[in-house]
Amino acid sequence: MGATELTLPLSQDLIDAIRFDAREGKIWFGEQRMLLLHASGFGQLRKELIASLGSERAKYFLMRFGYHAGMKDAEVSQKVRPDLSLKETFLAGPQMHTIRGMVKVIPTSLTFDRDAGQYYGEFDWFDSYEVSNHQKEHGQSSEPVCWSLLGYASGYTSFYMGKSIIYKETQCGAMGHSHCKIVGKPAEEWEEDDPEIDRFMLPDPVQDELFALRCELVKLREQEFKRSSANFTLPNSIGQSAAYQAACHLLEKAAQSKVSVLLLGETGVGKEAFARGLHAASDRAEQPFIAVNCASIPPELIESELFGVEKGAYTGAHKSRLGRFERAQSGTIFLDEIVELSPRSQAALLRVLQEQELERVGDENIRHIDVRVVAATNEDLAEAVQKGTFRADLYYRLNVFPIHIPPLRERKEDIPLLTEYFLNKYSSLYKKHVMGISDRSRELLMQYDWPGNIREFENMIERGVILTEHNHEIETHHLFPQQKSALQYLSSLNTQGYMAKETCFTANQTQCVEHLLETPFNLDELEEQIIQLTMKKTNGNISEAARRLGLTRPALAYRLKKVAMPA
Repeated sequence: MGATELTLPLSQDLIDAIRFDAREGKIWFGEQRMLLLHASGFGQLRKELIASLGSERAKYFLMRFGYHAGMKDAEVSQKVRPDLSLKETFLAGPQMHTIRGMVKVIPTSLTFDRDAGQYYGEFDWFDSYEVSNHQKEHGQSSEPVCWSLLGYASGYTSFYMGKSIIYKETQCGAMGHSHCKIVGKPAEEWEEDDPEIDRFMLPDPVQDELFALRCELVKLREQEFKRSSANFTLPNSIGQSAAYQAACHLLEKAAQSKVSVLLLGETGVGKEAFARGLHAASDRAEQPFIAVNCASIPPELIESELFGVEKGAYTGAHKSRLGRFERAQSGTIFLDEIVELSPRSQAALLRVLQEQELERVGDENIRHIDVRVVAATNEDLAEAVQKGTFRADLYYRLNVFPIHIPPLRERKEDIPLLTEYFLNKYSSLYKKHVMGISDRSRELLMQYDWPGNIREFENMIERGVILTEHNHEIETHHLFPQQKSALQYLSSLNTQGYMAKETCFTANQTQCVEHLLETPFNLDELEEQIIQLTMKKTNGNISEAARRLGLTRPALAYRLKKVAMPA
């Protein structure tokens, strides 16, 4: 794309993406949480940063702060304007700069070709908040002062172009100029030894290196955390909550003994990870660890699988075969879903626990074994004993050292740590740089009850990494595809800049529907009226109308054809 017509598009779509949740005390731009703060507060922060860090360090800090904000806005703006031209999508950045109250932006020259990596832009800035703050505290300056604003412009454009674009302030209101002016172009087109380049911009190869370093630091942090919290390692399991640490403490105590352990907990809480941690911390760590899911083995085969089979024991037994217990000799066997064992297998297991000996199927020879048993179940074994489906004597033998593994809903303070761990794991696996998860997604992860526990959580993060584009954040629809965004029901700003009054949908959806049902109506006609009104409000913009109605663009286009409206 060459030089563009320098006319800013309407900004209502960006304003509509800002939502206010007055009840919960939150402001959203897309799925990113925003803050509405006093400009004087930023001025005080700037003043104290300069006083404590010095001017150069403060400048670096504020530029990086602005750079990060610009990258966030660039990602959201591309989602707000997915069907508009490249120019209109790009100009969302200067418009958001203005909407945020930071500075009024007027583009004067803009040439870019994203595919070729070519960019040049000039912008005039009026009424910069950083100029106002500086003049209030220090009067006229000898150098430009719009540090966070420069960082914002650089971060936004770098994200949009997919390469480092750096802006410089060629004139500044704080220096006595009538207004500020900035020029932006690729990093390689500025002088190589320019200290301004190195101060706050990171070329793409450095970004990749830092991402790899971050992944390594996460792994080191995880390893250090495990070393400091226990003397054993729990594969694919981390946490710092009191409930999780209590279970780890019991596991550490059990590891120092020879007692059989019963792990209790819901499906997906990580019982096998705990069993492996117990084995790793015991004096059997160098010996085999054998995991068996009793529910996955047919009842007629469970005995031969666990205790082995002798040649000729039954048709098809052409040779003798070791069972899982013999394969675990001197080590640990983990019996998951132990409640599924047949009565005969329960009796044989009891003998193993009491006498440390077993017989293969079809054999009369007794084999002495030394195997530690770790059993697990997500059902109530005491209730199974009452029903007669599980032997009481076996239950009492296993229940000597029970450990309850808490469900994820009881250890939600571990969710941020788990998020970081699984993001790192699957970003590395799929060779994708995912920039974390959105604020809204993070909030929903904390609110969700996680019936599938850690297994469901891990699967959800993996899906999010797969669905998210490179260098983007995971958003709500990647994690919870069936859930409608609650953001569409929050208050927004109208064209005059005032917060719109709450509708019945924001105040009480049930009362609104009940009121509607008090008189007869035709549902098809109501849908048609809603679509027609929305299209009128959005001046025929299908993408904008679809967003307001909570539909995809193809879904709305289909409904438009159904009601015989021009798409």
